[in-house]
Amino acid sequence: MPNTFTVNGIDIDIHALAKMRRDGIEHTVLDIREPVEIAICSLDDSVLIPMQRVPQELQTLPRDRPLVVVCHHGSRSAMVTDYLRKSGFENAWNLAGGIDAWATFVEPDMPRY
Repeated sequence: MPNTFTVNGIDIDIHALAKMRRDGIEHTVLDIREPVEIAICSLDDSVLIPMQRVPQELQTLPRDRPLVVVCHHGSRSAMVTDYLRKSGFENAWNLAGGIDAWATFVEPDMPRY
């Protein structure tokens, strides 16, 4: 993934993700929130794996395209992104600000919590 998409070493900006989605750039969004959170709001076509299940699901995650990890505000997803990178996923990126920033600035009609 080009550095123009990143905020820092492991973060991707919400506007960069929006552009990727708009431009049809192949990627996977990994939503690590709990089912009760996902029931409120989520990004279309996300892979839904609660944070605690990620280690057991590594083999199901793509390594051939950007893997954008999402949580509510970006803290849990930053930890998971760090874990994924240490597990060999150089394509893993944390969505800075999480789904809350996405709902605020990209998709304002999305429910927030």
